[in-house]
Amino acid sequence: MIKIPFSILPQKKLFGFSKYCRGIAQKIDKKVPFLEVHLKQAESRLSSIDYISMCIVSSGFMLIFFLFISMTSLKFGASWYLPVIVSFVIATFMFMQQMAYPNLIAQQRVRLIERNLLPALQDMHVELNAGVPMFNILVNISNGKYGAVSDEIGRAVKEINAGMDQVEALEILAVRNPSLLFRRSLWQIVNGMKSGADIGNLIKDVMDSISDEQLTQIQKYGGQLSPLALFYMLVAVIAPSLGTTFVIVLSSFIALEPQFVKMIFYGILVFALFMQIAFMGMIKSRRPSLVTYD
Repeated sequence: MIKIPFSILPQKKLFGFSKYCRGIAQKIDKKVPFLEVHLKQAESRLSSIDYISMCIVSSGFMLIFFLFISMTSLKFGASWYLPVIVSFVIATFMFMQQMAYPNLIAQQRVRLIERNLLPALQDMHVELNAGVPMFNILVNISNGKYGAVSDEIGRAVKEINAGMDQVEALEILAVRNPSLLFRRSLWQIVNGMKSGADIGNLIKDVMDSISDEQLTQIQKYGGQLSPLALFYMLVAVIAPSLGTTFVIVLSSFIALEPQFVKMIFYGILVFALFMQIAFMGMIKSRRPSLVTYD
């Protein structure tokens, strides 16, 4: 069962309460048609309606939790509607993140698979040219150090050992895999096995295609670094520096409360820290999936 992020309840309790929200979940499910696909690609056994129901329950409990905490601001003279608005915004944000979580897990699987796909295909191409049978090649790759590729091929090997046809096992593996390049490679192998064509040449074509895609990703990544660096300088360096200077100058002309000035400085510090983390996340998310890195 896939983990629900930002959930304060155990998964079993969350699933138990989710049955009361299935009516709302069915209405939301019509507006997110790709959620079922993302859940399958994330290797979750939950249906889209069950997952949405669990997200609604989790967000509801978080709404109550933050509402209870934010009510303490009433002691300092805050309006009664301010805690409600803040809690509702936070709970809505968490619900949106929970709905996007299966796609995030699927994309992580794609990155892990495509990172080692080209070396695995190169190994397969060499063994095919050496006359090694296809099943033995699959076993060697599943036992090799190719990360998620070895894990995926290992599933097909287990199904073949259990009595499933070799072509059928590879077809099923291709259908349930989220990586387009991995599916394309498997379809080439399956079509070659069905038609009796030279699988080595087919894999060589796939390797050339992946190499071109790798070069394209690197060039695209290099082109994105310059605007990202400019964004980082403006938002995470220049803006906090100018903001701090402006507050210092303004406080010398206007009699501001010391506590208020401290709150502004703390706010600038939190903003700068948040932008630093967000920038690192943007850089990491845009790294080419076909390039091996630690």
